Amino acid sequence: MNTVTKKAIAGAAWLLLVIGLMLFVPAGSIRFWQGWIYWGIFSISVGVITIYFLRHDPDLVARRTSAGPIAEPESIQKVIQAIASVLFCALLIVPGLDHRFQWSSVRFPLVLAGDTMVAISFAVIFSVFKENSFASGVVQVEKEQRVISTGLYAYVRHPMYAGAGLLLVATPLALGSWWGIPVGLVLCAVIVVRLFNEERRLVADLSGYEEYRRKVPYRIVPGIW
Repeated sequence: MNTVTKKAIAGAAWLLLVIGLMLFVPAGSIRFWQGWIYWGIFSISVGVITIYFLRHDPDLVARRTSAGPIAEPESIQKVIQAIASVLFCALLIVPGLDHRFQWSSVRFPLVLAGDTMVAISFAVIFSVFKENSFASGVVQVEKEQRVISTGLYAYVRHPMYAGAGLLLVATPLALGSWWGIPVGLVLCAVIVVRLFNEERRLVADLSGYEEYRRKVPYRIVPGIW
């Protein structure tokens, strides 16, 4: 087992463990069924994506394992990522507290709708990774990087953020919490700030990106924005 494989598997296992703790410790009970379904979908999705790309595109996995505030080369992105990390923790903790103290209640069909959207979001992310091996965990432009305009990139310039945004909005519903939705929306706003900063870097450093930006005018939502 090489270093990339070891690091990817350890990172995925640690992520899933931390997510589980952030769901069930605040909930104060393992009878948080919404949490189990969500954690199951999240775990299966992360596992499938990790195993597939370790086999088919280990360079992508290597790029994705370097992520987070410390890994970002620019100070502004370090700040953005730090804020996003805190908000993502809150996105999981708040529904757990909501479950414990019964602040709100989401009907079963909406919970299932949220879980379905979570699964779709991971499908979008998987598609992005298949199309773009340069989908790094940090904002940077590599020497051999080129503009990707196929697949989902033919419709929006940032399909990865589209998938992530869907995940963030769907998570509170999947976890049965109305109180988590404002956290998800604030986190989406932080991602938009990251997107604007990333686009400035791509326009400046990635050959052909400005032409691509004129060809594909929508950032995240086709026909809207």
